[in-house]
Amino acid sequence: MTMSRRGLLAAGAGAVAGAGLLAGCGSNTGRGDGKGAELSQWYHQYGEAGIEQAVKRYAGAYRKARVRVQWRPGNYDQQTAAALLTDSGPDVFEVNGPTLDQIQGGQVVDLTDVLEGVRGDFNPAVLAPKTYDGRVWGIPQVIDMQMLYYRRSLLRDAGVQPPDTLDALVDAAKRLTSSKVKGLFLGNDGGVGVLGGTPLYAAGLQLVTEDGKVGFDDPAAARTLGKLHRLYADKSLLLGAPADWSDPSAFIQGLTAMQWSGLWALPQIKKELGDDFGVLPFPKDGGQGKPSVPVGAYGAAVSARSRHKEAAKEFVRWLWVERTDYQEDFALSYGFHIPARISLARKATALRSGAAADAVRFTTDHGYAQPLLWTPAAQTAYQDALSRIITSGASPEGELRAVVRKVRAELARVKKVS
Repeated sequence: MTMSRRGLLAAGAGAVAGAGLLAGCGSNTGRGDGKGAELSQWYHQYGEAGIEQAVKRYAGAYRKARVRVQWRPGNYDQQTAAALLTDSGPDVFEVNGPTLDQIQGGQVVDLTDVLEGVRGDFNPAVLAPKTYDGRVWGIPQVIDMQMLYYRRSLLRDAGVQPPDTLDALVDAAKRLTSSKVKGLFLGNDGGVGVLGGTPLYAAGLQLVTEDGKVGFDDPAAARTLGKLHRLYADKSLLLGAPADWSDPSAFIQGLTAMQWSGLWALPQIKKELGDDFGVLPFPKDGGQGKPSVPVGAYGAAVSARSRHKEAAKEFVRWLWVERTDYQEDFALSYGFHIPARISLARKATALRSGAAADAVRFTTDHGYAQPLLWTPAAQTAYQDALSRIITSGASPEGELRAVVRKVRAELARVKKVS
């Protein structure tokens, strides 16, 4: 199955350097005037129908250079990581990053000036992980986000209010569980794969602080993660559903009263359930807590090995800053996503009412993205601990102590490289 934009929000910390490149399908769609540079532009292979034709149409409309679009199947992050080390890679490429290693290694071009005059219009939650030392290294293209869906009728019949705290969520999931319906679906692994740092942010914490320190070395982290085990122990969670959390079929079919999923699921849910659903951010926990919504964005970057860096930057500026019509089309005509520009998200007709408008507000008010300093090693340590806490009832305090040590060591390592 080909990837869709929802893939970037799954657990994982970015590109992985490694094996050789797979063959890509080139398409010289730029028409130009014959005098400009020829640019190679890479995209990962989306699952949404029509998106490949759209990006080739955008490239074909550019007049200052000839743009050859390549649609890349397979492990795209691995392909681009390897290609950036060669002279045969792309000039412009889509990236779930760039990663800290790519920035520190001088593999990508500084794009700060591309956003001159409009930087404040890009959603800060998704721009932050593409910013290092105050410089911008990737231009966010589109935002994906996750949220909690709930069936209004099932909650009403059970006398349950939409939960606005984690304690209320745990209680609601238990009360909504019956012999036929589970209270909550967080994925077939109980939420281990999808939740990531979301509960920590709901407790008022962070994965990494702005000054580069461990952001969850706090008793509140153990308290909050321990409540996730209560959901599992209460048998309130749907496990073993026919499709996992990114697919809304369990929710639509009435197997669960509440489900954590993505904005991309909203059109299908609306079509099947009408107005019998609502949406919420992940609920806050504790006195310092706040609602939490994970967001992510693929971005456009320029390879430092490109022979046409300035021409590539100009193309990125044209497509992802100037052509707001293409930006809105890319976000909403092929699947259901939020433009990275705040002004576009506010005015887009499809996002101005109902649950879609709620999702935009959640993203603006409560959105967080995985920080740039959160390395794959840190992610693995945290994810393994989360699994033991949720499914095995391991001590949150003990598990987190070990994770804090690992993350602290990782942060010290990456700071030495910089």
